[in-house]
Formats: sequence, structure tokens, C-alpha cells
Amino acid sequence: MEISDLSKALEMGDDDTGRVIAALENKYDSEDSGIRIVRLDKAVQLTTKTELYDYLIKIASAPQKPKLTDTVLETLSIIAYKQPVTKAEIEVIRGVNSDFSVDRLITYGLIQELGRKDAPGRPILFGTTEQFLRSFGVKSIADLPTPGEEKLEEFKTQAEEEADSKLGI
Repeated sequence: MEISDLSKALEMGDDDTGRVIAALENKYDSEDSGIRIVRLDKAVQLTTKTELYDYLIKIASAPQKPKLTDTVLETLSIIAYKQPVTKAEIEVIRGVNSDFSVDRLITYGLIQELGRKDAPGRPILFGTTEQFLRSFGVKSIADLPTPGEEKLEEFKTQAEEEADSKLGI
């Protein structure tokens, strides 16, 4: 950040800002701090201390546990039960764009491209992976739970109510 911009934001002169920066430099130079201030011509930058670089690389490259939001879970459910399915078919069911969710599921290794549908535009078909089966503790897609008759009726009622509200009926 330019020191002049920092001075304006702090509503103080450049000399006073320089003294504050110097005090922060001294504070951050202590061994118990992981950050430092670097002066660059007429600017300053807050950075991580270089001796901590290896730790940052380990943290950044550590595998992250997938976070499945409701939206991503909804998309995954559609793919699991309707596979092979195209993105357009997913979007018809969900009623919204599913690009983000599909991309996220591919990144997590829970779904994959299965091929192309023999239809205009040859859209990509998606299905679940072995990682999906491992993650959800099922041996095959056939082992996925099926909703009972009561649940199906509940879903049907909810869908009809939602359709009526969208149509203003």
C-alpha cells in the first residue's frame, strides 16, 4: 500500500505514518510474530516471514476435506439417482444454474464425465465415482436408499406447492 494512501486513511501526516510503520516493524521483528512489514520505495507491504515459507507450503498443499453445501449436496443427489445425467437435466430439476456445483463435485472427485449424450450438442453425461461410493459408505449405486411411499407423496406435494407458488396459482 502506498504510504500516502495509508496516511490519508489514518488521517495523519506521512511523517507520523512513517513512525507508526517503524513501530510496527519493530513489533513484528520479534521472534513470536509470523509477519513482517516490507518497505518498497514509497509503499509498505505486510508479508509472512520468509523463514515460515516451508510451513505455509505444507498448509497450502494439505488435502482439504470437501465441504458439501446444501446446493452441492442437492446436485450430487440428482446425479447419484439420475445418472447418467447432463448438466441441463440437472438444471431443469433444480431450476437454477448448476455450473458451480458440478465443477465443485468434479474437483472433489465425487463425480466424473461418463461420456456424451447422443443428442444435439452432444452434452456431457455425469455420474458418480468410486470416491463417491467410499465417501458415502455404499458398495454400489443400487445400495443408495430409496424413499418410501410416504416420502414420495411428501416430495410430490412440495413440488406441486412450489410450482403453484411460482405460477401464482
